[in-house]
Amino acid sequence: MFDDSELIRSTLAGKSEAYGELVQRHQARLFRMVFQLTGDRQEAEDVSQETFVQAYVKLESFHGASAFFTWLYRIAFNITVSRSRKKRPTVSVDAAREKGNEPETDMPHVGNDLEREEDIQRLRTALDQLSEEHRSILLLREIEGFDYETIADMLQVRVGTVRSRLHRARASLRELLVKEETEQSTRD
Repeated sequence: MFDDSELIRSTLAGKSEAYGELVQRHQARLFRMVFQLTGDRQEAEDVSQETFVQAYVKLESFHGASAFFTWLYRIAFNITVSRSRKKRPTVSVDAAREKGNEPETDMPHVGNDLEREEDIQRLRTALDQLSEEHRSILLLREIEGFDYETIADMLQVRVGTVRSRLHRARASLRELLVKEETEQSTRD
C-alpha cells in the first residue's frame, strides 16, 4: 500500500487512479467532519465533492509541509465557510436529524437510554448555537482528537490562537448548557 505522498507524486505524473485512491482513503473521514460542521447530509456531500475537485486542481501547490488530510480539511473548511456565508440561514443539526440526514456511523444506536439521548440532544442544540469558529475548533479537538499543532495547521493560525479559541469555545458551550439546564428545570 502506498502512502499519501507516493499517491500524490503518481497523480502529478498523470496516473488518475492514484488520486482515486487518495479520495477513497480520505472521503469518509472528510464527510463526517464536514457533516459535523454543516449539519446537513447533502451540503456535506457537496462540500466533500467540491473539496476533492479543488484539491485535484491545486495538487501541485501541496508541498507536504503538513499531512495531506490536514491540507484537504483546510480546503473543505474554507469551502464550508464560503458556502454558509452565501446562503443564510443554515440548517441546524436538529433540523437535519428530523429530516433523517444523520450520517451513518459505526456506533450502535442506544434506544432505551432516554436520559443519555436527552443529554446528546442538549449538546447538539448547544453546539448548533455556537459560532462556526467555535464549533469547528471543538469538533477538531474533542471529536476528531487532533493535537493543537495539527489544528493550527488546518486553520492556518498559531497554536496559541487554537488554545484561546478552544478555551472560549468550551466556555461558551458550558454557558449554553448551563442556560439550557436552568431553563429545563424551570419548565419542570
